[in-house]
Amino acid sequence: MDDPLTRRRLFGVALGAAALAACSAPGQTPAPIGSASPEVVPPSSSTPSSSAPQPGRPATELVRSSSGRPQVALTFHGAGDPQVTRQVLDVVHQHGARITVLAVGTWLAEHPDAARMVRDGGHELGNHTWSHPALSGYKAEPMYAEIQRCRDKLAELTGSPGSFFRQSQGQHATPEELVEAGKAGYARVLSYDIDSLDWKDPGPAAIRAAVAKARAGSVVSMHLGHPGTVAALPGILTALADRGLTPVTASDLLA
Repeated sequence: MDDPLTRRRLFGVALGAAALAACSAPGQTPAPIGSASPEVVPPSSSTPSSSAPQPGRPATELVRSSSGRPQVALTFHGAGDPQVTRQVLDVVHQHGARITVLAVGTWLAEHPDAARMVRDGGHELGNHTWSHPALSGYKAEPMYAEIQRCRDKLAELTGSPGSFFRQSQGQHATPEELVEAGKAGYARVLSYDIDSLDWKDPGPAAIRAAVAKARAGSVVSMHLGHPGTVAALPGILTALADRGLTPVTASDLLA
């Protein structure tokens, strides 16, 4: 089998893509952690395959899993310098981890090999809007367009719209975002209970301390494109392993 790291060396893109803006809106707090199944808002009776858009009912928001399995999902907002992305993927490969990248459409358009680089490493992709706006303030039609345009770019590049949608600039999805994600064919909106705050560039020690709050079932928000995240990641992965927690894709965590 070819080494995915070797394949990623073929990805020759220029430096300088801008890092993401903050993804947590002011005043938001994590959802409560104590449900007997993956926390959902609102409940949904079925989860169609993510292999093709299936417009329908409002999406279900997933925040974390309480299956009891000793797993966590490290989820990365996909934008920024692709060189830094390669460094993140190299570190997680060295630790045998799997991650989920929620990609911004403009990033995919500028760096079309980015999706392949993530997928070649055995990781998972999802939709994080086209341009990463403060999505909750949008009216229905432009909100849908942000979701749909990134969905179509993912499908063009990978043959799939991605496993999840994640709202931009908000820890939790609004009812309107759930409706428009459902119209775009996403049954699941992936939120999170642990925010690393790495987008603030607080330094590796602060990032490690934030992620140390993760427990079995946690979905952790992190960002590509930040060197401090790369510096923090080996310690994060070592600490998780020492605690018996395995980083898996969000789909595996929530299965």
